[in-house]
Amino acid sequence: MTFATMTNIATMILCIAVLIQTVRLMTMLATVKGGALTDMVKALDVATHEARQVMAGLSALLQGDVAQTSRTLIEGKTMVEELTIMTGIANAIAERIVDAASASNGPAGHADPQADPRAEPQPEAMPAPAAPPRSRRGRAAGVA
Repeated sequence: MTFATMTNIATMILCIAVLIQTVRLMTMLATVKGGALTDMVKALDVATHEARQVMAGLSALLQGDVAQTSRTLIEGKTMVEELTIMTGIANAIAERIVDAASASNGPAGHADPQADPRAEPQPEAMPAPAAPPRSRRGRAAGVA
């Protein structure tokens, strides 16, 4: 065998190997093209569309929620201001009551038992019951 014949046989073997590999590749591509890849792309497209809808809904919900939360915070701040004013008024009233109580106790600090609400009430002195009046007839009837 000559050198040319040997190179031709080697080239034919390589060409047959390329043809076999091409057939294998074509069958693999047909499998992928047939169902799996198309179905996967369609599923991804549907999932992407649903995710966009969900994101749009969440965005709208959060925008409304933020507005409601800001209104609630403003109302809370208003309540805090009102309660602060009420607390100040209550403190002023309590100070006035304490001042009035100390002024009613006198300058020496002696408490009047009648002014102290915790003191026990003193029984008032009641006059003794008067004796029933005697009738004059009883004397004249023979009572010596």
